[in-house]
This record gives sequence, C-alpha cells and structure tokens, in this order.
Amino acid sequence: MRILASSLVTALGSGKTEHVDALLEGSTGLSSQVPFHSKILEIETYLGEVSQLGETQLPKELLGFHCRNHQLAWKALQADGFAQKVQGLIKQFGAHRIGLVVGTSTSGIAATEEVFRGELSLDEYDYEKTDQMGSLAQFCCEALNIQGPSFVISTACSSSAKVFSVAQRWLNADLVDVVVAGGVDTLCLTTLHGFNALGLVSKNICKPLDIHRDGINIGEAGGFVLLGDKSLVPESLESSIEVVGVGESSDAYHISSPHPEGQGAQLAMQLAMSQAGIDIDDVDYINLHGTATQSNDLSEISGISHLVNLTTAIWVSSTKGFVGHTLGAAGITEVIFCQWALEEQFVPANLNLKELDPALEQKLESTFILDQINVPLQTVSLTEEPLSINYAMSNSFGFGGNNASVLLKRRGGE
Repeated sequence: MRILASSLVTALGSGKTEHVDALLEGSTGLSSQVPFHSKILEIETYLGEVSQLGETQLPKELLGFHCRNHQLAWKALQADGFAQKVQGLIKQFGAHRIGLVVGTSTSGIAATEEVFRGELSLDEYDYEKTDQMGSLAQFCCEALNIQGPSFVISTACSSSAKVFSVAQRWLNADLVDVVVAGGVDTLCLTTLHGFNALGLVSKNICKPLDIHRDGINIGEAGGFVLLGDKSLVPESLESSIEVVGVGESSDAYHISSPHPEGQGAQLAMQLAMSQAGIDIDDVDYINLHGTATQSNDLSEISGISHLVNLTTAIWVSSTKGFVGHTLGAAGITEVIFCQWALEEQFVPANLNLKELDPALEQKLESTFILDQINVPLQTVSLTEEPLSINYAMSNSFGFGGNNASVLLKRRGGE
C-alpha cells in the first residue's frame, strides 16, 4: 500500500511543516499549564493539549456531531489539504469505492461528561453522534462524502495502528480503490482519572526508557492517511513511502499489563517483517510504543532483545515526549512520524532521556546487542547516503494484549 497523503494535528501543531520543525528542534508539545488542567485540579501532570481546539467550528450540516473529538477530526481533515485530496479521488473512483477505517478509545465521551457536570444541556446533546463509538466513522464519512465500507476500531492504544491491516485487506479484496485510515482521541476526564487510578500518570514530564521514568503524560491527536495502489492514483499523489508490513497479535497476558518478556510485541514485529519479506537487520528505525511506564518499556525492550541475529545498528526512540500518549490516536500519530522521518531522513529524539534504565541495558546485553541499539537524545538528521534510513517500524501496544506493528519503506531504499 502506498501512502498517498497524510495529515496530523497534535499539541505540536497542525500539518507536516509544524511537526517536522518541532521534531527536528526537539521541541515538546507537553505542558503543565494548559486550559484542560482547570478540570483536573486534583491531578498534577503534563498534558499534550491541542491549542484552541474548542474554537474549531464545524460546518452547519455537521453541527449535530459537535464534540471535542469531532472538532479535532475536522481540524485534521483540513490539515495539508487532506480533505481536498479525498474529493479528487472521489471524482476519479466514485464515493462508493473509497473506504474509511478509524481508531479511537474515547470517542466523544467528553460530551457526556459535560452533561453530567451541567456544562451541556440535554437539548444540545446527542449520544449517537458523539459518545457512541461508531460516531467518529459516521462523522468522517459525512464530512468527506465517503460511501464505501467504514467502521471504528477500538482496541485501546493500538486502535489506529490496526486500521492499516483493515485497509490492507480491503484493498487486497478489491472492495475499494482507496482507503482513508486514521484515528482521533481527545482529552477527557474518564481517561485521565482512569489512568491516574492505575497509578500510571506522572506528575513530571514523561521520560521513556529513563531510570527515573514514572508514568505517562496523556495527549490528544487526530491524524489520517490515504492508502492505495500507486498504479491507480494521479501523479499528483505519488509518494515515496509505502506500507510493506502489518503485524498483529493478541497475547491477552493481562487486562492492563504487558507480558514481561514482550511476547506479544515480539510476535507483532515478526509478523510485520515477515509480510515485508525482511528481518530485523533490515529495519533502520523502530518508533517504540515507549509509554514511560516501568512495565511497558521493559516489556517492549525485552521483545526487541529476543529478535536475535541483530548484526547491524538500529535506531530506536519513543516520540511520546513530544506529544504525550495519545491513546487511540497513538498508532496513526507515530506511523505518520515514521513516514516523515523516512521522507526527510531524520531519526526523532527520545526526549527527556537522561540515563537509560540499567534493567533495559541488562535485557539488551543478555543477547549481546546493546552496542547495536542507538537511542538518540537529540533528533539526528541523516544527510549522507550511508547513514540513510529506508525501513521504519512503528509499535503500538494496547490493554489486553492488543498489539500492532506497522512497517514502512522508502521507495528506492534497500
């Protein structure tokens, strides 16, 4: 599958230019003082809030869908002319030949919270078009005039990574010519209080892989990609990046904790590489799920350490220090980060890492690959061909062992 277009809105900004600039500069979108903090006075933490999202206006015909999640979806659909590109493909193939699959974990639950808090009247509230899990797909289809197959995936933090396997199956089965795949999740009280009750929310800025890491910072994001066969699309949408492998696993080790040896993570990565016909030695960069919790980071690094035969250097980093953990939108956010890293040839920093956890080092040393794993403390620009990256893999692992790995390749890369 070729990535024909993409769009992204996070706490870093809107569109490719703002994101790439922030990634290259090492600028975080996380803050300890944003408007949403006024709703969680009892929780001290950093958040990745999209600036002025509440001011986003929906078109008159979509006002029935009004909620924070759909405001972010609308904003993301407008970024980098994404919606206009979809309209061009509708003219070419017909609305019924465009599919849409999106991931979310919260949907528009914030609207329901506003009703219970007396901030929104029942007359202004429509559960079916806001909180109901399938409403995101309905909203996006109406916003884009898409009439092909559509649905929502909600597998916690892997939701918008799993959309790639659905898109792949639809295209292979010739159900559609193009797929809009994406994910949207927004800040709400339910997730913040829920993760806080589990003891997973850090009061500090998150520090993936660091010895002093103590939890996540929650963020919000909305992102979309257009996926299709290059041979069918206009030259104006030609892209150098393709999705060459998608791996999924469901180890169901625990309702909220990953397998300590990362068995599910390892299987997802292996399946993605197998589909692409490569092995771990060919992968240049892995965007870690890297939530900065003790159990997740150890599990993921353990899974990577079991992928033996690593004879060449590989870059790994978590980008959650830039935007926070965007939950159901984490998959699409980080796949797009990988897309842009391949296009612009850079490796994103693992922000806030000061001292690698010795427990993680021990895992890597046990398989003699520690020297081959490079964790950049600052974003690395690759300007010389011998240092280029051609394959990048994005990991997304959700509660209940819902795991997904998406493997991208740069056209012309070996």
